[in-house]
Amino acid sequence: MITTKPLLAPAPPRPTPTPPKPPAPVEDARLNLKSRDLFRPTGSCPPLTIDRNRRTEIAPDFFIVGAPKCGTSAMAHYLASHPDVFMGKKEMHFFGSDLQFSPQFYRRDRAAYLAEFAGRNHAQRAGEASVWYLSSTRAAAEIQQFNPESNIIILLREPAEALYSMYYQFRFDGNEDIASFEGALAAEEDRRAGSRIPRQAHFARGLIYRETIRFSEQVQRYFDVFGRSRVHVVLYDDLVSDTAAAYREVLDFLGLDASEIPADFKVINGNKVVKNPALRALLNSPRLRRAILGIRPWLPRAIFAALRRADRGLWQLNTRFVKRPPLEPELRKELRRAFAPEVERLGRLLGRDLSHWSKTT
Repeated sequence: MITTKPLLAPAPPRPTPTPPKPPAPVEDARLNLKSRDLFRPTGSCPPLTIDRNRRTEIAPDFFIVGAPKCGTSAMAHYLASHPDVFMGKKEMHFFGSDLQFSPQFYRRDRAAYLAEFAGRNHAQRAGEASVWYLSSTRAAAEIQQFNPESNIIILLREPAEALYSMYYQFRFDGNEDIASFEGALAAEEDRRAGSRIPRQAHFARGLIYRETIRFSEQVQRYFDVFGRSRVHVVLYDDLVSDTAAAYREVLDFLGLDASEIPADFKVINGNKVVKNPALRALLNSPRLRRAILGIRPWLPRAIFAALRRADRGLWQLNTRFVKRPPLEPELRKELRRAFAPEVERLGRLLGRDLSHWSKTT
């Protein structure tokens, strides 16, 4: 750096600010029983002080940000199979400092987050998928601060079906304990006030189901932060009707060789139920999770990785794939009528006719 001789004596150097520590896992509304805790910010996202010249080698440059149960697992899986793509673990949720998860959710610090991409090995693109980034009010800005040149992929689905599928996912993983979808929707206001939160819940905010499908507002936020040219929206309808074409469009968006198309697109992350609820309760135990995360700083990385593999293995053993029952017709009609204004706003924003999402006949 070139400097000139100062006319006056230089001022004392400013002390280098100490970067804030990454937010520690915080407790959810079930533990605090205060309505404001459902949406309480957990602190600003820790700065990632990495060398810009090496950013493409050690960190992600595209993000699948949601929405939940809209095909994000499938798209992440298909992209991971591309020879020029490295995909980090799904649902890390490093960004989104307003997202509040309970102690059983492992939220990485910056060193652990960047370490997930150590195996990139000069792959052309590296990405990660975390479905709650879309509904987060902070994730877009935090990702943009991390890498202004990031590309964003958003997948969306007809709102009533998206919420119904998410309800069954929550029933599977313990975030939901109400036996019917209609009953879960009726409990939203109680849960907004901090009551009726399941003991095993890991993300109480997700139980305010209708907040999840404010798609037009969420997509607009990413358009505003990144510009439309850096955001690609995939509709679940298109992904299902012509998976190869939807995947090819994503590859084109990322600047990747679109000739690398899988011969067979398998169903990813189908509807699941647990075989043994008692085992799920043990795996979800907040006390057990809190204890393991509490000693994590003193555990060798290999041991902690082994514990995580064991956890995943037990979940797989305790999982059974079943066909989800269809959404009750009258409830579908009620939800479609309620969501019609949101669907219309989203259609205008995307320049797509989504009126079939609101049909009740």
